[in-house]
Amino acid sequence: MSANIDPDSELMLRVRQGDRQAFAALVDRHKQALVNYIARTIQDPTEAEDLAQHVFVQVFKAAHRYRPQARFAPWLYSIARNACLNELRRRSRHPTTSLEDLHAGEEESAPRPLPDPQTPPPSHQILRAELEAKVAEALRDLPENQRTAILLYQQQQMSYEEIAEVMGCSLVAVKSLIFRGRETLKLRLKAYLASGAWETRDS
Repeated sequence: MSANIDPDSELMLRVRQGDRQAFAALVDRHKQALVNYIARTIQDPTEAEDLAQHVFVQVFKAAHRYRPQARFAPWLYSIARNACLNELRRRSRHPTTSLEDLHAGEEESAPRPLPDPQTPPPSHQILRAELEAKVAEALRDLPENQRTAILLYQQQQMSYEEIAEVMGCSLVAVKSLIFRGRETLKLRLKAYLASGAWETRDS
């Protein structure tokens, strides 16, 4: 085995030989990041874990087709993106109203109490949660390809080349998607940027 092979690729080669312990190790290494990516992509945290499990099942079934790459992650996220796109297409054909949407409507229609001047200002944690909600909302409204490129670059720390591999597009297209997505986010989050809640990697 080459000394500079990606450790995940080494595990995946063992999975290809039927090593279930290697597969469990891969799942442990990537599950949380994958669930986070899927939750942001399909905008449904409650379904993200189930879809992540489906992705890992697909990884296991496709193990015989795997060939070592610079990194295992782009191959994994190619499968994950396809699964997310299939789920989004399914939902567009069969739209449903979630319990979260119903509760949100109830909250919007309910009268809001006036602030109590004796109540202390919101804590830093509350402000941070509000900020993260605004970021999630801004990401949700991006076109799918811009959102995917930004998430892979920002959260998964992938290179432009790896993102191009995941998305099946050119390097120039990836750079354009990230640039346009960032510009949209900056406009949407202008009031929050000074907080540093959505720090961007250097290009």
